[in-house]
Amino acid sequence: MQYADTHVHLDQQEFAADRETVIQRSRKAGVEIMVCAGTSADSSRAALSLAQAHTVIYAAVGIQPNHCAEAGPGDWDRIVEMAEQPKVVALGETGLDRHWDFAPLELQCVYLDRHLRLAQRSNLPVILHCREAAAELLPLLREAASRGPLRGVLHAFSGNAGMAAECLELGLYVSFAGPVTYTNRKFRPLREVAQTIPDDRLLIETDSPYLVPHPLRGQQKRNEPAYVACIAECLAELRGTSVQRLSAQTMENARQLFRLGGDVDLGGF
Repeated sequence: MQYADTHVHLDQQEFAADRETVIQRSRKAGVEIMVCAGTSADSSRAALSLAQAHTVIYAAVGIQPNHCAEAGPGDWDRIVEMAEQPKVVALGETGLDRHWDFAPLELQCVYLDRHLRLAQRSNLPVILHCREAAAELLPLLREAASRGPLRGVLHAFSGNAGMAAECLELGLYVSFAGPVTYTNRKFRPLREVAQTIPDDRLLIETDSPYLVPHPLRGQQKRNEPAYVACIAECLAELRGTSVQRLSAQTMENARQLFRLGGDVDLGGF
């Protein structure tokens, strides 16, 4: 089977000691697409360098909401310049976060608007982060969609069914990470939402090094792209399909969203 891990942070310090080994291990596990998402101008530059060095890695460049307050005067200009590079397939991650208090919400909204407008000008999809901020995020997405087509994905989705439905209506994809594999009562609504996403709008990710999936959660602190198979297996069971079909469908969806080319055979399972 082949997998597309549509959100990783392989540039981060957690992988400094064994990054190449982690990438090789992921390849052996069948991960054929990895989208490395930047969180700052420097992080985006590092993600792009990884993409340029590895065929299966692609870069998303952007300034994550919790890093907005750290951005220097020329950092946004660097993002705009990097967005033109061939292996950059998305902008982000961007969005809103009300869980942490690292950047004022008003500043987060300014940077989100910048990402959305640049995405529409450059015809790139946008990778959206939303934590406890759906009420603030959705109106901004509606406003962006009123200007023209909105392409993108809600990464590591943690919202409710209503949010998922509106994002689908806006034309977005929905991606699930480790929490969808958690079986305690708190995550039951998320697992129910995962069953409602149309086949052609579903994506999977690890958000490595974060959100270690079951059954590895508690056994190790660091997540890595090879473990995207755990998420695929869980979603396949929840949705009543085979892992082979789900992995093929999500691979095709990733190719469509990020315009990577190459069709995936969805038949025969």
